[in-house]
Amino acid sequence: MKQYIVDAFTNKPFSGNPAAVCVMENWPTDEAMMKLAMENNLSETAFIVKEQQRYHLRWFTPGTEVELCGHATLASSFVILNYYETESNSVTFHTLSGELIIERKNELYEMNFPTYELKEIPVTDEMEAAFGIRPQKAILGLDLICVFENEEQVKCLEPNQKLLMNIDGRIQNATAAGINVDCVSRSFCPKLSIAEDPVCGSAHCQIAAYWSDVLGKRIIKAFQASKRGGYLQCELLDDGRIAISGEAALVAIADIKAQL
Repeated sequence: MKQYIVDAFTNKPFSGNPAAVCVMENWPTDEAMMKLAMENNLSETAFIVKEQQRYHLRWFTPGTEVELCGHATLASSFVILNYYETESNSVTFHTLSGELIIERKNELYEMNFPTYELKEIPVTDEMEAAFGIRPQKAILGLDLICVFENEEQVKCLEPNQKLLMNIDGRIQNATAAGINVDCVSRSFCPKLSIAEDPVCGSAHCQIAAYWSDVLGKRIIKAFQASKRGGYLQCELLDDGRIAISGEAALVAIADIKAQL
């Protein structure tokens, strides 16, 4: 079985968000995929099997299978379009979040993703305790978005992972930014065994939708301010979905010798 290590939302290896992509002829057991995801110890390992004319894609963190992952989808489309369907500029994945269509547009890989209903909820003392800074707003969608006063607050956060475990959902932190990007964010997912996700594509289904409404812009340029860092371009579409685009860089190709 081939496994590819691809850095997503960057054009330079060892930045952006790394994902392992495993391309297989048949499905191993869920337990075997979980063990490999734990062995890789990346925020996501993607597993792909071609079923007739489409690809079935699943994502595993070191702790669980998830319903949607942006950076591992970008990494998966990079692998399929560069090593398996080299004459094509698009690929469709069957996933737990439905059919996902990814198009290659020059150096960018554009993913068509769902958006989620967002509602403002009260900021709590528990949120302030977890981050050490009180958010200005809290927005609940698939995840919890905490909005802070400025970019520097987001960059300097040192969240208490144990306290974050008591807050439901993955935690996204976002703030309005300067001229080059519209928003800056970080993503913490302790309940999924991920202390900090370097660049989270699925989070921007919510973060970009929020800032699109606040700023009155269809296209949101975003930066995720983890140590690795990465850039995303997000466009709200007329059908209520969102196009999230980014680049990718290959780091390694390996043969998995262990029996799954």
